[in-house]
Amino acid sequence: MSKRENLYEVVLEQVTTACEALKANEAVCELLKEPMRTLNVSFPVKMDDGTIRVFNGFRCQHNDVLGPTKGGIRFHPQVDMNEVKALAAWMTYKCSLLGLPYGGGKGGVEVDPRTLSKAELERLARGYIRAIAPIIGDHKDIPAPDVNTNPQIIAWMVDEFSKIRGYNEPGVITGKPVNFGGSLGRTEATGYGTALAAKLAAEKIGLEMKGARVVVQGFGNVGSYAAKYLSEFGAKVIACADYTGVVYNENGLNIDDLMNYVANNDRVVKGYPGATKEMAPADWIDVECDIIVPAALENQITEDNVDKVKCKIISEGANGPTTPEADKILTEKGVLIIPDILANAGGVTVSYFEWVQNLMNFYWTQEEVIKRLEDLMIRAFESVFKTYKETDGVSMRIAAYMVSISRLGDAMQIRGWC
Repeated sequence: MSKRENLYEVVLEQVTTACEALKANEAVCELLKEPMRTLNVSFPVKMDDGTIRVFNGFRCQHNDVLGPTKGGIRFHPQVDMNEVKALAAWMTYKCSLLGLPYGGGKGGVEVDPRTLSKAELERLARGYIRAIAPIIGDHKDIPAPDVNTNPQIIAWMVDEFSKIRGYNEPGVITGKPVNFGGSLGRTEATGYGTALAAKLAAEKIGLEMKGARVVVQGFGNVGSYAAKYLSEFGAKVIACADYTGVVYNENGLNIDDLMNYVANNDRVVKGYPGATKEMAPADWIDVECDIIVPAALENQITEDNVDKVKCKIISEGANGPTTPEADKILTEKGVLIIPDILANAGGVTVSYFEWVQNLMNFYWTQEEVIKRLEDLMIRAFESVFKTYKETDGVSMRIAAYMVSISRLGDAMQIRGWC
């Protein structure tokens, strides 16, 4: 495994740089370098043909100084503990940055869910929750959906956990269907936050949003809603990409129409009739624009392709889409990068709102949810941008870590951890 393939080493590098810029307490830095708890599990699932298949799963709880850990569950064939550790650490910094009373957690199962029937997928979801049940709970560790998991899968998991507990505990996992304790506004939250971050950044650099050209890489939940809200803000989304290709229209794509097309065509953009041109999946990075939203997986903008980037703002809808080498090059070129721990924090923020509503058993309107999210995102963005402007030689990414680590360090010292 190369250094840049090991996401956890990327996290350590970012944290070390921020700690040095902060002149942080050495004990704080050491406590943040390793997760407090990791769990590897293997569990059996009965397949439709009657055979038994054993799956490997993971759960990592990075740091709980601010509260119970929080973070998604992904089903993906390449998931491993290094990835899960990195994602859990990012969640720690993201929650601290937004002022949420959470630490970071993350989990996953090594599986390609497309190879499973619906019944097999349900048995997989229930088996994984049984395996990690001893370390989760609505005041211990609260999972959520992530790559290849959705409200239906989450509903199965919550149901299984409630059977183990012997009573209903809806707050144990967020991202549930609305009629089963989910929050209004959760589906669009991450994409909305990513779009709002781009809009706030545009205001800072004097970029007019009306007519601003946008490229979105990844057209799942995050990318599609980011595109939708950027369009509503007045921007022109000229290209959207997924693993099947890139659809392009220099006059702007109709995002509502594209979302409807994707929902009814195997969830892919390929073949969209509203495009004037289609390109290969990797060609999204060649499209000249004002704003790029990488909203797929990690390591999408690297030193190998960074020279192709032609934009003013990058708003990271995905976790870790820009490698440190590429980040440095882009920052030197004057590209304003809104880091993942800020740009895509809308999801965990509304997950927090869902958890609060579950604990209160009192639910908010969608307007209330979005307004509360907007307030927290603006407050976090302004804090990061202020640190970025007032600290010589740091990027927006390091400024975000500085704000986050400062809060974590204060909590550790108050609690007597260091």
